[in-house]
Amino acid sequence: MEEKKIKQTAGRDALGEFAPLFAHFNDDVLFGEQWNDEAISVKTKCIVTVVALVSSGITDSSLAYHLSNAKKNGVSKAEIASVLTHVAFYAGWPKAWAAFRIAKEVWGKTENEG
Repeated sequence: MEEKKIKQTAGRDALGEFAPLFAHFNDDVLFGEQWNDEAISVKTKCIVTVVALVSSGITDSSLAYHLSNAKKNGVSKAEIASVLTHVAFYAGWPKAWAAFRIAKEVWGKTENEG
């Protein structure tokens, strides 16, 4: 099954005039090329990205976006809970707590299954 090509405009939308080169790298290289590379699935990329952000202590709108993207690309609630529990041991308990707060909002408190 061929995955839908990812297209991003957030860089140009937010920084196009202020930092056009950064916007190009964000939209065309990171999302246009790297996210569309087929060596690993988009679902796996989503998990790796969440782990990288949590490990770096990034728990702002970037993490919320990438958690939502993970859910959209098939990461279940059970999977994200397991991923965040696992990464807590390597990246730090407080970072995982912060990530869980956002993940609960993304997956919802009443969702029975992932």
